[in-house]
Amino acid sequence: MGTEILDDPAPDEPHDDRSTTLAELRACVEQFVAERHWQTYHAPKNLAMSLAIESAELMEHFQWVTVDESRHVADDTQVREAVLDELADVFCYVLAMANALNADLTRAFRQKMRKNARKYPAPDTTL
Repeated sequence: MGTEILDDPAPDEPHDDRSTTLAELRACVEQFVAERHWQTYHAPKNLAMSLAIESAELMEHFQWVTVDESRHVADDTQVREAVLDELADVFCYVLAMANALNADLTRAFRQKMRKNARKYPAPDTTL
């Protein structure tokens, strides 16, 4: 699967988190980059910088709101769409970085979550 994932799905073929694999999304990004001959620009250094820039653009939507207000930013349809656009940009760069480094994101994620669980154990609630 490549950029055909960008097509509107048939009504009986949802394209959502439950039905789309990480491998499909990575292939989509890889094909998108290849079709535009952007591989030269997709060096890990450039991708890391782009990831930080897109993360900052996501942060802009929350810059001047309180913590409580931030929980309701997505209640406004236009703001929600803008936030999701920036979140998708961040995710695209994460996938592009994984492609550039030939990294297994699922393995890296699971390893990191195990480290986090050891570092930040859940509180004992049996007390």
